[in-house]
Amino acid sequence: QVQLLESGGGLVQAGGSLRLSCAASGRTFSGSAMGWFRQAPGKEREFVATIRWSDGWIIYADSVKGRFTISRDNAKNMVYLQMNSLKPEDTAVYYCAGAVYGTNRIAATYKYWGQGTQVTVSS
Repeated sequence: QVQLLESGGGLVQAGGSLRLSCAASGRTFSGSAMGWFRQAPGKEREFVATIRWSDGWIIYADSVKGRFTISRDNAKNMVYLQMNSLKPEDTAVYYCAGAVYGTNRIAATYKYWGQGTQVTVSS
């Protein structure tokens, strides 16, 4: 069983930056991809970014493209989300997720989920 633990959330002013980290533990992550999703109060969980574990191929949501960067460290079983030029609408709980098959935007295809880390962007 794989456990995912996010860190790095917090409160930041609009235009600022945060870096989220996700550590996979329990056993070496051997799935297909690791991604980030977020959920704002009263809204559905939405896709942010994902990275294919084997070759680093990446997909971003249009809303974060050019501002957020996802990266991975296979040796450390870590995935990161560098968030720049943050906006108040980026405020949400951010979740790390691991997929067993495929690399895509669909939350249902991700088997492993972290507990989430709160990101709050003030205006």
